[in-house]
Parts: sequence; C-alpha cells; structure tokens
Amino acid sequence: MSQVYKIAVVVGSLRKDSVNRKIALALATLAPSNLELKIVEIGDLPLYNEDIDKDAPPAAYTTFRQQLIASDAFLFVTPEYNRSVPGVLKNAIDVGSRPYGKSAWGGGKPAAVVSASPGAVGGFGANHNLRQSMVFLNVPCMQQPEAYMGNFGTFFDAAGTLSEQTKPFLQTFITAYAAWVEQQRTA
Repeated sequence: MSQVYKIAVVVGSLRKDSVNRKIALALATLAPSNLELKIVEIGDLPLYNEDIDKDAPPAAYTTFRQQLIASDAFLFVTPEYNRSVPGVLKNAIDVGSRPYGKSAWGGGKPAAVVSASPGAVGGFGANHNLRQSMVFLNVPCMQQPEAYMGNFGTFFDAAGTLSEQTKPFLQTFITAYAAWVEQQRTA
C-alpha cells in the first residue's frame, strides 16, 4: 500500500456558495487514493498582529498552525481580488508564517495553486502573487499543469454538480498534483 498524504487545502474565499470552495471539494472527490484532502478554515483567524501573538496566541492561530504542521502538503484554491490574493488568504499566510523562524509552512512541503475567477485570465495575478509568497516560505509549488480557471460560471450546474467539460481538467490537475507530492515527499 502506498503512502497516504494529508493535504491541507486553503480556500481563499469565505463565501458560503464560493466557486473556489466547490472546486476544492470537487478536487477532493477526484483525488487519487494516495491523497487525503481536508479544507483548513481561515475565516476565523484574527488579523495578524504580533502583539496578540506573543505570550498567549489566539486559539485560532494555534489550531491553524497545528493543522499546517500536521499536513504533508498544501493546495491553495483562490479567487483573485484586485490582481492579488484576497486579504483573508494573505492573513492566513502571515499567521502560518509566524512567529518568525517557526513557520508552519516551512520544511519544503510541496504545494499547488488553483485560481478561479469570472474573468478570462482565471485569476492569473492571484496565482502568481501567491507563488511569490510561497518562494519566501520554502514551499515549492507545482509548475505544470498550471490551473487558471476563467469564466467560472460554467464549472457547475444549478445543483452544484461539476460539469463534464470541467471534470477532465480537474482530474488531470489533481493526478499531476498527487505525483508531484509523491515525488517531493520521497526525494
């Protein structure tokens, strides 16, 4: 039996009916058996403030960091806001990276980024902005296949079922990601 890798999925949207959350859930159902995807919630994280993180960090900080540390790899699924990542996602990155020198993102754990937006470029700016932060945090991101998902109104039907046009793309992506995680974790 092959190793099962725990994947911390970070969704950059807080909307109840978020397309990005639906994509994350679809990827979890399409994932090969060597991946166990679990969404790590970021909506309750207080804005990062070093003053509240000193002696007794908020419980939400501690829980979030522990979930990252317990994972083998990361998967980000995010919309694009103003050619960058949403503030809530940037806050989660900052919370996970502190205190300085004790980053929960560290250790070279692999990651991948999926960005989805209603626009034609599919969140290109958010995708690359997020990758820039990951370089600093020593989180190698899968390069191919890239996942910029534009015109997201066609991904799911009214009942929330993944479209047959979108499914092959997500299947290709998650299969490549599983191979990437395996390669990086056994290297």
